[in-house]
Amino acid sequence: MTDARIDALLREHAVVDGHNDLLWLAREQVGYDFDRLEITDTEMCQSAGAHTDLPRLRAGGVGAQFWSVFVPATLAGDEAVTATLEQIDAGHTMIRRYADDLALATTVEDIERAWQQGRIASLMGAEGGHQINESLGTLRMLHRLGVRYLTLTHNDNVPWADSATDEPVLGGLSDFGREVVSEMNRIGMLVDLSHVSADVMRQALDVSTVPVIFSHSSARAVCNHPRNVPDDVLQRLSGNGGVCMVTFVPMFVNQAVRDWHAAGEEGEHPPATLDDVVAHVEHVREVAGVEHVGLGGDYDGTDWLPQGLEDVTGYPRLLAALADRGWSDDDLARLTCRNVLRAMGDAGLTSERQE
Repeated sequence: MTDARIDALLREHAVVDGHNDLLWLAREQVGYDFDRLEITDTEMCQSAGAHTDLPRLRAGGVGAQFWSVFVPATLAGDEAVTATLEQIDAGHTMIRRYADDLALATTVEDIERAWQQGRIASLMGAEGGHQINESLGTLRMLHRLGVRYLTLTHNDNVPWADSATDEPVLGGLSDFGREVVSEMNRIGMLVDLSHVSADVMRQALDVSTVPVIFSHSSARAVCNHPRNVPDDVLQRLSGNGGVCMVTFVPMFVNQAVRDWHAAGEEGEHPPATLDDVVAHVEHVREVAGVEHVGLGGDYDGTDWLPQGLEDVTGYPRLLAALADRGWSDDDLARLTCRNVLRAMGDAGLTSERQE
């Protein structure tokens, strides 16, 4: 596919990316001081190690971004809730500061309105059940503040759900964990199953009456990492209506990198490439269906990225590689945005459902 065709496709069907950690980088690097991390200035952002800024988002065809309001699981209880509120505040601050380029979005209609205005729709997602401190009231307040997905765990278990990268305790979800899923369905918040154990994936799909997402996960059959999604779970997305938003993290997309990490990361890491990500996108399509695949790069949430996807300008190269493998414009439009917009609408992220 020519560059002109990719550019035309992205003008009509911009990327809706499931996960970006720029806000945590801004906290860690500059204490949320956007004078020191001026995201209109690519050179400044690159010097800070950022994969993301406004010019590069535009170049990458990103039309909507779920900004992660992540806090690490080393923060717990009230401390985790406070840090989450600070992350949400930083998100609102960033969106307001760059209002010519960014627009707060909590619904499908908000995204479409932002596109009509030539702005990048900015959504927020919380990355870990510890961020609600075992409180449905806190969950509901995060929703009122604009958060539109909750990843049920991060890298460690929470009292009500097992993580993919911790020793299982519950064998899935507790009764309260099922309540969390049901309440998210009720209020119009996406259930994000990245980071959770395979048993949590299956049990959440049993409970959820609306589409779920994986905001940044790839295929376990292609790279055997517990953060990835097994085929039996991918197969269930067609019945649920959910979307697996393929991530670019080298450890999750390349088996040699996974093995290098598991062996203790001695010496230089093996290379990962754009072709590795292509393999995951195609596998999710084959197993779940073309209506159930999306993109969740995890930019600024990993130290390095595959060759060809080093920063947020990489999406057109990925689309071109898929087009060369026979993906039609309609297929690519589903991948970039139509699948996740449909899932959001079916999960109640619409103007009719907002409080």
